[in-house]
Amino acid sequence: MTHAATEYRLPEALEGTVLEQILHDRMHELAGARIKLPAVSIEAVLDRAPEVRPFGKALMSRTPAIIAEIKKASPSAGVIREDFDAVRIAREYAKAGAAALSVLTEVRHFHGGLETLAQLRWGTRMPLLRKDFIVDPYQVLEARHAGADAVLLIAALLDAAALKRLRTEAERFGMEALVEVHTEAELERAVDSGATLIGVNNRDLRSFEVSLDVCLSLARRMPKGVFAVAESGIRSAADLRTLAQAGYRAFLVGGHFMRASSPGAALSEMIRDAK
Repeated sequence: MTHAATEYRLPEALEGTVLEQILHDRMHELAGARIKLPAVSIEAVLDRAPEVRPFGKALMSRTPAIIAEIKKASPSAGVIREDFDAVRIAREYAKAGAAALSVLTEVRHFHGGLETLAQLRWGTRMPLLRKDFIVDPYQVLEARHAGADAVLLIAALLDAAALKRLRTEAERFGMEALVEVHTEAELERAVDSGATLIGVNNRDLRSFEVSLDVCLSLARRMPKGVFAVAESGIRSAADLRTLAQAGYRAFLVGGHFMRASSPGAALSEMIRDAK
């Protein structure tokens, strides 16, 4: 396999948005990472990496299945949690009944990092989703090396061929890919790429506006055989019930938990009240 960098071009629809700056920063960081730790060097030690945990299976084993997110900040909200201890939060989530963890690894805008992912690999038994702006196979390789069990692929950033290429790359390392969509066109592209684990993001990445109506609308377009995950804007057990009735089987929740005095207690309350 070639380890050459993928030439990435941002879709015109995203030019002038916050995503343009995020991707500019991300590609600069990626170039530095390739120099510091070449892909061939990472692949040489992957046989010593810990076994991949089954992400999709973990979601299917719980009702409701919550992917609890760990993030310190976001471009729209700034710093969300000052007393940020990722391992402690993960253990709270595990005790409260989370099915899996979503871990932000983007550095500049979300204050995340692959180091956090690596720490959590040894600090919890739950499957880990690397949530980032992944546009290059090297980032999939990074994710496996750091201990991820799945990666997030954002359809707004990728065409069908790129989605398929990156999903296949994740599967090559035993991981799964959660393909994120926001529009009907993105959903069609995700399905055309072969994705069967699809997340619908209620947040418009161009404007950062959030509406559960996005999930409710796309639920009617979701083909059979797809495991659907609802993402963003979920703040209550009532939201979970509404989305579950629409056909969603798992739910990615971040900001609501991270703003709570106890993320684990907030998760426990949501699960209890949703049943």
